[in-house]
Amino acid sequence: MGGSPVLSGALVVWQGLFNKSELDNLVRLGDGLALEKAELSVGGAGYENLRATKVAWVPREARTEALYRGMEAAVLEINARFFRFDLSGLARLQYAVYGGSDGGHFDWHKDYGRDPSDPQREPRKVTLSLQLSEASDYEGCDLQVRGGNQIDTAPKARGTLIAFPANVLHQVTPIRSGIRRSLVIWAVGPEFR
Repeated sequence: MGGSPVLSGALVVWQGLFNKSELDNLVRLGDGLALEKAELSVGGAGYENLRATKVAWVPREARTEALYRGMEAAVLEINARFFRFDLSGLARLQYAVYGGSDGGHFDWHKDYGRDPSDPQREPRKVTLSLQLSEASDYEGCDLQVRGGNQIDTAPKARGTLIAFPANVLHQVTPIRSGIRRSLVIWAVGPEFR
């Protein structure tokens, strides 16, 4: 693993974890998966179109095992240095694409809790996002985290891994042009006590 994770506001930022070839392979893997529209709406006034993104789930199989193991190692290091949460593993990785004719955004939300599609899985406790696009590939589409009164905006450099507790508010601002690709990772574990 290259680089070293550092705390920047409410974000843990790790640059240099992947090289260009590895990032290119991740994009090819993600683009080869079946993307589906991932709009999330919550009932009630003011919650229409909370999310507009295309996503694909990255299966854990022989061709992705090295990716999963690498992410597990990164999560273990980040967790030992910054969070010290009781974790047990990773949820399925999600490849996300913002842009194109559908635009894209994800309004303020938290990730903590059980995945409704897998209610037996322990709750998400740490959220991570790996930047797969070059910053120059798109405008807008900022990952922002609000750990307190301040809003921290994640760096857009390709290959940057961002981590934060899943119970912290965060958003992806509307994309204005181009395409943004990322890999979203969740570490799971027993309920907070």
